[in-house]
Amino acid sequence: MGSVIGSAGLAGCEWLRYDYNPTLIAQDRPESFTMWRYRQLLPIGDGPVRYPVPIGGTPLLPAPALRQTLGMPHLWLKDETRNPSASNKDRATALVLEDGLRRHIDTITTASTGNAAVATAVGAAAAGIRAVIFVSTDCQPDKLALMTQAGAWVFQVRHGYPAAVDLSRTAAHTFGWLDRNTGANPLTIEAKKTVAFEVWEQLGRQPPDVMITPVGDGPTLVALDKGFTELVHCGLATRQPRLIGIQAEHCQPLVRAWHGTPAQPAHLDPTATIADGIAVVRPAIGNAVLDAIHRSGGALTAVSDDALLSAVATLASRAGVGAEPAGAAALAGLEIAVEHGLADPAETVALLITGREMKANKATTRPDRMAIVETLDEVERFLAGDC
Repeated sequence: MGSVIGSAGLAGCEWLRYDYNPTLIAQDRPESFTMWRYRQLLPIGDGPVRYPVPIGGTPLLPAPALRQTLGMPHLWLKDETRNPSASNKDRATALVLEDGLRRHIDTITTASTGNAAVATAVGAAAAGIRAVIFVSTDCQPDKLALMTQAGAWVFQVRHGYPAAVDLSRTAAHTFGWLDRNTGANPLTIEAKKTVAFEVWEQLGRQPPDVMITPVGDGPTLVALDKGFTELVHCGLATRQPRLIGIQAEHCQPLVRAWHGTPAQPAHLDPTATIADGIAVVRPAIGNAVLDAIHRSGGALTAVSDDALLSAVATLASRAGVGAEPAGAAALAGLEIAVEHGLADPAETVALLITGREMKANKATTRPDRMAIVETLDEVERFLAGDC
């Protein structure tokens, strides 16, 4: 791998840095590849990749009908729904599990609003590692079913996603489990930055002018910033795109912070939006998001649930891409971005489609692998027989 030369603190997280040079990304242009193509810019060391499922290498789609509809001839869709569990969360899961396999750790944990939990359950099953998931009690039933079908232990936490994060992180520290929590483990950022490398390669080794992405906890946008920055550090690009982050109208803590306006209860209600994947009241690395947006010359904006539903329908009918509401947020925010001069229709604009709705195919949740908990002692007692 490229030499890891240290880390730099940013908003409470540690960002890994490398001995940057142009040789860290291969010059060939393969027809198909995975995220491990960029292993020289990932902290995984030498030897074969142990994680058994192909991740990344997702298509960058020109979507000609959508281009015509919007009058944007250089619009692109980075379709992360093609990953194994249908979201960009598979990238972070894969790198964290690869680290765990190399260190012989037998359990991975995360808290999630849904997609990261499904990705962790599916990835852990493939890797032969136990998954212990923490979610809020209002997590979607289909996602709960998918987690338990994959063999994960699922703990529902009454006090919502922030409490689930706290309990998962405490469990990881107490029991020595892999901590896959978004924004807490720097490997999640390292994995997600590979999207920036792929978009750059797929555009003929040029960055887009603008990249738009949904924002919940923040690592996806921050990872894009890190990836495009590293391309500049490697001497492979001369500029970075403007980054535009999209939040749901009913849960927009970072949009309010960006505009310097106090958030009212109506702006911080994760249960009031259909975009559960980005409905995060306490973003894990919110300050890092604000910093990345500022440096890139980008912006943050919020969209209504009606706009999200319209974007889901438009992606299906004009691009043939299935997306859940949170996954379609970039398209929902595009109209606002153009209207407010944040993006020009003539520019090269890439939208990150982060995930699609997954159904459990009539299979039900396994109640024997679930419990409602409030304390770590309850978790430990429930898992006592799983040795």
